[in-house]
Amino acid sequence: MRRNFPQKSRKKQEKSAPSRITGDVATRLAQSSFLHGLAGRYPALIKKNPDTAFETLLAATGEAADNAATQEEIMSILRKAKQQAALIIGHADLAGIWDDVAVMLHLSTFADLAVQAALRFLLADAARHHVLQLPHQLTPEKDSGVCIIALGKWGGYELNYSSDIDLMVLFDPAKSPVIDKEKTQQFFIRLTRDLARMLEEFTADGYVFRCDLRLRPDPGAMPLAVSIETAETYYGSLGQNWERAAMIKARPVAGDDALGADFNKLMNSWIWRRNLDFAAIQDIHSIKRQINAKQQKKSPVKNDNPFLGFNVKLGHGGIREIEFFAQTQQLIYGGRDTTLRIASTLATLDALCRGAHVSAEDTSALKDSYLFLRHIEHRLQMMDDRQTHSLPVHPDDFAAVARFADYPNSAALMAELKRHTDIVRKCYAALFTESESLSSGGNLVFTGVEDDPETLETLQNMGFAHPARITAAVRGWHHGRYRATRSERARQILTEIIPPLLKALGDTPHADDAFARFDRFLEKLPSGIPIFSMFLRNPAQMDLVADVMGMAPALADWLGTHPQVLDGVLSRDFFGNLPDLAYLQAELSHLLSAARDYQDVLDLTRRFAREKRFHAGVHIIKNLSPPRVISRYLSDIAEASLTVLIPHVEKEFETQHGRFQTGELIILAMGSFAAQSMFTDSDLDLVGLYHVSAAESKSSGTKPLSPSAYYIRLMQRLITAVSAPTSESILYDIDTRLRPAGNDGPLAVSMDGFFTYQKNNAWTWEHMCLIRSRVIYASAKVKRSFTRKATAVLSRPRDVDKLLQDMLDMQAKVKKQFGHKDPWHIKYRDGGFMDMMFALHYLVLKNTPKHKNLLHPSLTATIQKLQTAKLLTAKDAKTLTAAADMAVAVQGFLRLTSEHPFQPAKAPAGFKKQLVNCLFPDAGKQGFAAATKEMNMIFKAADTVCHKVLAPAAKKTQAKHPHTAKANKASKTTKSKKN
Repeated sequence: MRRNFPQKSRKKQEKSAPSRITGDVATRLAQSSFLHGLAGRYPALIKKNPDTAFETLLAATGEAADNAATQEEIMSILRKAKQQAALIIGHADLAGIWDDVAVMLHLSTFADLAVQAALRFLLADAARHHVLQLPHQLTPEKDSGVCIIALGKWGGYELNYSSDIDLMVLFDPAKSPVIDKEKTQQFFIRLTRDLARMLEEFTADGYVFRCDLRLRPDPGAMPLAVSIETAETYYGSLGQNWERAAMIKARPVAGDDALGADFNKLMNSWIWRRNLDFAAIQDIHSIKRQINAKQQKKSPVKNDNPFLGFNVKLGHGGIREIEFFAQTQQLIYGGRDTTLRIASTLATLDALCRGAHVSAEDTSALKDSYLFLRHIEHRLQMMDDRQTHSLPVHPDDFAAVARFADYPNSAALMAELKRHTDIVRKCYAALFTESESLSSGGNLVFTGVEDDPETLETLQNMGFAHPARITAAVRGWHHGRYRATRSERARQILTEIIPPLLKALGDTPHADDAFARFDRFLEKLPSGIPIFSMFLRNPAQMDLVADVMGMAPALADWLGTHPQVLDGVLSRDFFGNLPDLAYLQAELSHLLSAARDYQDVLDLTRRFAREKRFHAGVHIIKNLSPPRVISRYLSDIAEASLTVLIPHVEKEFETQHGRFQTGELIILAMGSFAAQSMFTDSDLDLVGLYHVSAAESKSSGTKPLSPSAYYIRLMQRLITAVSAPTSESILYDIDTRLRPAGNDGPLAVSMDGFFTYQKNNAWTWEHMCLIRSRVIYASAKVKRSFTRKATAVLSRPRDVDKLLQDMLDMQAKVKKQFGHKDPWHIKYRDGGFMDMMFALHYLVLKNTPKHKNLLHPSLTATIQKLQTAKLLTAKDAKTLTAAADMAVAVQGFLRLTSEHPFQPAKAPAGFKKQLVNCLFPDAGKQGFAAATKEMNMIFKAADTVCHKVLAPAAKKTQAKHPHTAKANKASKTTKSKKN
């Protein structure tokens, strides 16, 4: 693909201020070490007319490249040609022969030649190695099925001295000359990689151009070379408005002309919309609205010059803002006005003026400012051949740049910088003035392929430790890598909500973790529009989701796998009082009445329980309800789920095995479930019992079973219904180890057999478990019978000394196996849950023969009963109640919010603040250290009470029975699990 040399601009650029000076060209060449070195290597070039020298160089380079035999040879040819081109252009620039427009034009033209030559060589070389079968041997690029697209400044003939060249490699599989058709894409990817290496690899002769391939469709996911069909699909469905703006400058520069023409047609139909809808215009506006037009920051060096370190490309009032000013208006008006469909920034400004979109005064001012800023950018890069856009941060270096840019001193350059950046800022600020800013105290720009430096700073100020990861992920969202962001409407709404979303995530204690969890949540969403629209209409829901992502990993996982749990957030009573058991049972019963089949029953129940547990988790992290109330609610959710589900399990089981006319399944809740003191991650401790009349020996089904077999299988069916994973995950984990004989016993036993075991064979720890038991599924008559029998077993007179020794032995073994010095390990710490349970259950079992109303699964209720019976003083009861409530609060919060054992030294301040608010909601602004001290005092006081209950009695027992054997074996005591 040969391109005609564009019309050159030889008119000398007018000086924009009287302070500009000219000097001896040789002296000024010496100010650039790069150009000075080239002048010594090629002295004849600076004596020639630059137009003649440049055109001669192009012709000679093209001919030499076509005759090159090896990659090494053509790489050397192109690098030496680049050196000569740089010297010709730099000399003509410094001598005032070419203006800045001509400089950009010549640099871009040489880039065209270099890429054309490299591609021709690679195609011809592949044909020589029998990889390609080229239609035209003498012109390898013709009908080759591959095309190089110039993008960015190169596409607009606006290259800098040290610019990268932005390019995209397209291929057409249908026209591919690759002999092995299955390897077509692999070949063109390899060709792209080789092309980039030939141009940018640094050798003894330097390099030609650095290549940037990131403006191709979704560079994070797409291969280096993209088929024309893939490009068409991407731009037709996922292309963004900033990419439309970028593609305005796109032009084919090398390869297959026909494929280049196809690409031009594709881009014309995609970029230029005749009727640009309101949402698209808003999205274009949002690109600007994400940029916070604040004043340039001061240099770290003390100086009156505000432009030390100023970035003439990206800084406010810089080149990028002029380009944006032109391109966004091209997108809006170019669908109808074809005269706006041009690549050059200067020509676009003129066209906008002719179309009455920009005033003549603003057009002239912006063009002057653009040329001035490009002139400074060129001088910066000429000095050392460095890819930089920033003025020096030190005054002496700034002064050197001023002199090299034709200004007598720093003050003169500074005055011009202020004048031009003020002009650009004024015009830029007036663009889309009706649009509310989307910035949040700083830039939040995620367009393009480069990280905006001020956006990284803004994200860091928001609380993100790794801002580059955030920008990469957000760009991925905009590229439609997730299903939720593939629709144009979803991405438009996302643009609107990203600033407040990032602020909400940044305000959480673990900002980066919160963002990562939200990213996983977004990845699993089937559609983004409903959630994004909800966030747009209800910003409070966005804050809630951010809190979940930042504070509660378990809730975040639920949200990530089942985002529908958010539906309940919109209900009016979500943040109000928590519902009771009867309400939950009625709600689930109504829900299951619409189930299509048994599988639907299982899934609906799982969904119900998960949404309610999510509800409870939100109340924990937002401190909306007291911990004890939330713990009760979590237990009610489990009880409602089981009691409403079991009849469906029984009905399904009866289809094969029938039923017993007098039979009844009895489900016994144990431990924290029975005590109505559960946490969001609690499993269910269950024991299965049954009652059948002796007159019935077989069930009534087609496959009849004996009572024992029937209820064992029914219990197994229930366990499967609750704990087997479905598309809605599991309902709860089930633990049945507290049944008689533990894992060695049957899953279900008759109620009579259960109490025979409790009377004759149960250990003391099993009687402790019986205290913390409660029938949740049975007839009222059976419930009364169970309570009566349990009371009879637990109220029998005991050998008090043996009882105490059992308690002390179990406590010693638990402390040996699980004891913790960590004050946050609430269950096993001194004065914690286990210590209180041993002390309280000792008092209960010792005194129940005289006080039968002491029995209750809940520790706090037990404390009150013991106080009423005057077995605990009011002071001791208050101490233990405070510790029991504290245990629920601490465990409830930490088990929801900490993925690992809580380590205060590593916890962020925000997390500690939330924890303090949970533990002491009425304590005002108490600090973490003070709250920890107060918590430890509460448990220390409880530990004192527990010792007061057990230690004096222990001394008395040891005095009476110095050789008393330990009553319980270690294997039995360690069987007791968490309650």
